[in-house]
This record gives sequence, C-alpha cells and structure tokens, in this order.
Amino acid sequence: MAAYIIRRVFAAVLLLLVVSAVTFAIFFLVPRLGGQTTDSLAAQYVGKGADPDAIAAIKANLGLDQPLYLQYWHFIKAIVVGAEYNFGPNPSVCNAPCFGYSFKTHVEVWPEIVQRIPVTLSLALGAAFLWVISGVAIGVLSALKRGSIFDRVAMAVALAGVSLPMFFTGLAAMALFVTNWQIWPSINFVPFSESPVEWASNLILPWCTLAFLYSALYARLTRAGMLETMGEDYIRTARAKGLRERKVVVRHGLRAALTPLVTIFGMDFGLLLGGAVITESVFSFQGMGKYAITGVQSSDLPIVMGVTLVAAFFIVFCNLLVDLVYAAIDPRVRLS
Repeated sequence: MAAYIIRRVFAAVLLLLVVSAVTFAIFFLVPRLGGQTTDSLAAQYVGKGADPDAIAAIKANLGLDQPLYLQYWHFIKAIVVGAEYNFGPNPSVCNAPCFGYSFKTHVEVWPEIVQRIPVTLSLALGAAFLWVISGVAIGVLSALKRGSIFDRVAMAVALAGVSLPMFFTGLAAMALFVTNWQIWPSINFVPFSESPVEWASNLILPWCTLAFLYSALYARLTRAGMLETMGEDYIRTARAKGLRERKVVVRHGLRAALTPLVTIFGMDFGLLLGGAVITESVFSFQGMGKYAITGVQSSDLPIVMGVTLVAAFFIVFCNLLVDLVYAAIDPRVRLS
C-alpha cells in the first residue's frame, strides 16, 4: 500500500509539472507564434502611454527578454520559493507561492486567490453533500422501483436537470425565490467564522441550484449501475442465503454500483474547487470563478494563470484521493 501511495503521489507531482508547462506555453509561447512580442506583454505591466524606456525596464526586471525555458524556470522557482520584482524605486517581495502581480491593480495574485478560496470551498462542499445524498438516494429508489410512477417522474426530472444549463436554473431561482417570493431578500456571502447561521442561510439557494444539476446526473448513473448490479449472480446468491433485502441492496448492490461514481465525484468536486464560474457569477459571489472571469475580461494574464494552476492542483489532488480510495476499496487496484 505504501509503495502504491508513493507511486501515485509521484505521478501527481509530475502531472502538475506537465500542467504548469502546458499552461505556461499557452500564455507565453502560443502568443509569440501568433505574432505577439515581449514589448506588448511588458506594456501591459506599464499601462497606457508607456514609453520605450519603461517597457525595456519591465522586460529586464521580469526577465521577459530571456529564453522561454529560463522564464519557465523562474516561474516555477517563484511558485516554490518566491520572487522579487522591481516595478519602481523599491523592490517588491512576492512570497511563495508567487503567481506574480496583476497587470491592472499591481496586487499580488496569490493573496487574492486565498481570500476567495473560502467562498468557492463553501459553495462546493455544501453542493457536493446535497447532490451525492439526493442523487444516490433517488437513483437507488428508481432502480428498485423500476417502471413505477416514481421512477418515471424522477428520471424525467433528472433529464431536465441534466439538460438545463446552470445560468438558466440559477437566474430562474433568483427570480423566483429572491425577487418574486422574497424568501431570501438578498444573498450575500457571510464567512462561517462570523455567523454560521447566516453563512448557511445565504448559501442554501446556491447549494440547491448547483446540486440540482449534478444530482440529476448522479441519479441516472446510480440507477443504471444498480440495475446492472442487482441482476448479477452474487446478488441472487446473497438472497438465497437468506440475507435481508436491505443488506443485499446496501452492502452488495450499492457498494458495487457506487464504484464508478467515485471517479466522477473526484472530477466534479475538483472542478468546483477550481472555481464554480457560472454559479458565482449568477449569485455575485467573489470566489475563484468570479476572479477568473475578471482576469479574462481585463486580459490580466497573471490572474488567469494563477487561477488555472490552482484549479489544476485541486483537480489533480482530488483524483489522487480517488486513486487512494480505490486502493482501499479494491486490493486489485494497488496490486496491478
């Protein structure tokens, strides 16, 4: 087991390096292939009306005039040990992990991301809890009551949940519950440390809206897995031995049907931690997704790169946890 964990951790670190290299190439190599010069990139740090001397100084201070492999090395080094920038008369120290400074505000990117992580984490945790519980429960009941009215209604609602985009359900929920019925007069994120009650009450509607999308998918997948599993020979053998139906369904049927959902959950939860872009935009939450949209709209390269790498870290980390869970559930995984 220890050797398997070491292998998976090593593979995760290598994958993060590959992701960082690809991300760096997209933002620095591809624009050069498209005709962008280092002067145009340095001019974004200087601002409007930049003179050639200021652009040349920025290029030298940031190392933009160096070969790309050296720029990438300095980029990785800054993330690990920090960096020092000279934007003016006094040097600016960027502590590790350093993702640089914003083009527009000249504010360090990493503290801004840290400030927004609790918002995205709160949204992801609550929604994930709701969609796993509701999706799996509805899927199991639909499989056990195949062809019934409950099954047909549940799968029709699940189909609607999968089909409707988040920006539609989110805006519809805001129009109904906030504007028309005024169940929630306003929705503002309140930190958990300030008031747990207000934190939860302001997140109920975003949780339910986001969970509706994912729980529909999980319900359909659970139903399909349960229908396949409950027809296996070992299920009939368990029933022939006289086991209670509840134990047969939960311990034998559901456990095997949930195995594929572990992988999907790792991907979905990792993506949410990387930034629930549409949900945060609809409900005006200042999370990582909203921060990423701000960076894209203003062509703020350090912000976009920082959010991209942090999102990649969450996805790789969640998939690493999925691999470890697989190894704990099925010994054949770690022995393969």
